Amino acid sequence: MTPKPTPDASPADAATTGPAGAPATTAHAFTPKERAYLAGQPLARLATTGPDGGPQVRPVGFVLNDDDTLDIGGPALHRSQKYRNAQARPEVSLLIDDMAPADDPIAPGWGRGVEIRGRAELLTLDAPPMAPDFFSNDVIRVHPRRIISWHLEPDADGTRARNVD
Repeated sequence: MTPKPTPDASPADAATTGPAGAPATTAHAFTPKERAYLAGQPLARLATTGPDGGPQVRPVGFVLNDDDTLDIGGPALHRSQKYRNAQARPEVSLLIDDMAPADDPIAPGWGRGVEIRGRAELLTLDAPPMAPDFFSNDVIRVHPRRIISWHLEPDADGTRARNVD
């Protein structure tokens, strides 16, 4: 995934060209601070669109993969409404947030988090990505298209938003 910078994204979010015409190197879709935050959070909320067009939001376990996709797991996931929703309408949103501790250097006591808007892919893995004693091998893999984070980076307004492929 090569991030496409938007006016509020830094040049570090974009691909860079190597020396003497060498191939461009691709940065991660997530910043190092976003990756660290996601790695430390055990719970997200997945929003899908139901058969009647209404939203469905459910708490889910997740893992961030090296390729910047996120795998959502659960017990008997393939039998859940969220799985059927993602199968029929794969545009989803994943929200990971919490309250920053009072001694946080960026936003003490404020909300912080990452919203990932993307496309769902339904897969059956060889092993569950988390909680193997409880979760099935079925996953909803989210391919990020837009990432919005707040109060994770020490910048002017506290919010970063950008589109990614």
